[in-house]
Amino acid sequence: MYTAHPDRYAEMPYRRTGRSGLKLPALSLGLWHNFGPDRPVETQRAILRRAFDLGVTHFDLANNYGPPPGSAESALGEALKADFGPYRDELVISTKAGYLMWPGPYGEWGSRKYLLSSLDQSLSRMGLDHVDIFYSHRPDPETPLEETMGALHTAVQQGKALYVGVSNYSPEQTREAARILAELGTPLLIHQPRYSMLDRRPETSGLLDALDELEVGSIAYSPLEQGLLTGRYLNGIPEDSRAASDSPFLNSDALTEELVGKLRTLNEVAGSRGQSLAQLALAWVLRQGRVTSALVGASSPRQLEDSVAAIGNLDFDADELARIDKVVKG
Repeated sequence: MYTAHPDRYAEMPYRRTGRSGLKLPALSLGLWHNFGPDRPVETQRAILRRAFDLGVTHFDLANNYGPPPGSAESALGEALKADFGPYRDELVISTKAGYLMWPGPYGEWGSRKYLLSSLDQSLSRMGLDHVDIFYSHRPDPETPLEETMGALHTAVQQGKALYVGVSNYSPEQTREAARILAELGTPLLIHQPRYSMLDRRPETSGLLDALDELEVGSIAYSPLEQGLLTGRYLNGIPEDSRAASDSPFLNSDALTEELVGKLRTLNEVAGSRGQSLAQLALAWVLRQGRVTSALVGASSPRQLEDSVAAIGNLDFDADELARIDKVVKG
């Protein structure tokens, strides 16, 4: 029987999410990869237990995570039942709906029918009566935003979600979503954008500025750029790496000579700070308070521990930031 570490809250910093009362750990665990049936159940449970012992209280999912879709939620449901029953109220569990889950016109996007049906299925897979955060995973070009946001509001009214968020929304869509939700009386809690040293669209698009103005939190996904910023690719493509597989998220074509050169220079910057490249990348995303949390995946407890060690040095001087910018933009 798992017993959580008594000092699990000693080191992890927690940041307030927007203007809400909810705080999230600086690093949250994403179950996008590594939680399908192709991975050992004991490894999955060990990762979750180690995360909680390190103060990582937020587990982030979506209906389509696995593969196959739904399997990550099922895996978490089994872990919750086996290990985390006494600790449910210490956890923030989120899920999302927006991508394809079943055939036909009601199996994806942002209609009221799809979102609320999907949430019911997610709760069933996880063995929960509610999630802490329910997201619209992507904007739907064919459904009025009023309907999509209205469905999120209904989820809260039904007691099936405590807070709501959006992911992959533009600054303009985010502003409109926040306006609609405010009128309904369910504030927009958080936005989940893709953000890393190599992908700065939340900065250049004005999204982070919009979130500041709206007092909405942000949680960055892919802060390690699908593994590019982990240090695995400094000397080629390992056979067991994501880039060597048929992954739709990262392939060998992305590993250009120019990019590898940048990664090596960034690794030198990391070394001068006493960090790994992955730790540097996570610290960079978290360098400002405007990012509430960064999502990390893990294939083993040790990999998770390496990521969490990034919180030991989140401060950058002007020269370090300038050097990173020169490398990335040069």
